[in-house]
Amino acid sequence: MEFWFSENHTKNVKFSIRVDKQIYSGQSEFQRIDVFESPDFGRFLTLDGFMMLTEKDEFIYHEMITHVPMAVHPHVKKVLVIGAGDGGVIRELVQYPEIEKIDMVEIDPQVVAVCKEYLPLTSCSLDDPRLTIHYADGLRFVRSCENQYDLIIVDSTDPFGPGEGLFTKEFYGNCYKALKDDGILINQHESPFYDEDAAACQRAHKNIVQSFPISRVYQAHIPTYPSGHWLFGFASKKYHPLKDLDETRWQGRGLSCRYYTTTLHKGAFYIPAYVEEMLKDVE
Repeated sequence: MEFWFSENHTKNVKFSIRVDKQIYSGQSEFQRIDVFESPDFGRFLTLDGFMMLTEKDEFIYHEMITHVPMAVHPHVKKVLVIGAGDGGVIRELVQYPEIEKIDMVEIDPQVVAVCKEYLPLTSCSLDDPRLTIHYADGLRFVRSCENQYDLIIVDSTDPFGPGEGLFTKEFYGNCYKALKDDGILINQHESPFYDEDAAACQRAHKNIVQSFPISRVYQAHIPTYPSGHWLFGFASKKYHPLKDLDETRWQGRGLSCRYYTTTLHKGAFYIPAYVEEMLKDVE
């Protein structure tokens, strides 16, 4: 008998992966957490039945949400990461020696515990001495912050359930306040392809544009996410993601990436016409 994990991307579209075995299942205070083993994608994590990451393609998401701002901002010392309980963003950030402190705010401690045990390739840097993990609501945490961070990365779940508050105008306004005068905010921006996801993209983009003087959207191809076409938001008080990109400085670091390059960085901001139109409608 074959076993398959399936996720509905719309009422009429389903994405399925064959499963060898289920290696963890549990219910936290906030959500159901499952880890499966698959022949093509390795281990993968789902929350409330929605795909969060797979060992096969998580590097794309985590490299693009992390290295894009790090190649633009010239002196990141203090970082706030909201969500990211799987540890992938932290794994990428700790490669930068100039970062002095990372605050990670994750609402669900059980997600962190499960990822540490079952997804070691992603969670391998959660013991870095520069990292402090706060088990709290990200929306509430950021309310009390002012002029503290050079970079905020919002690695949230989808805009419903525990992650719903991380897509609101109030939240982005509080992020603006929490950033220093030249700070950068990065968020996962959902997929623009299916109608319901596109509406979520528009809502988030509208709220960010109202809070930040510089706001751009960039893209990546992530096979296991809805439609495979995924967007990220880049918002800043000062830096432009292309005009302030310092290719020489970033390449001089000698970091080993499997997806991100500074050439790809530039191309990622050239988005398809239908996405441009969709975002212009709310700007």
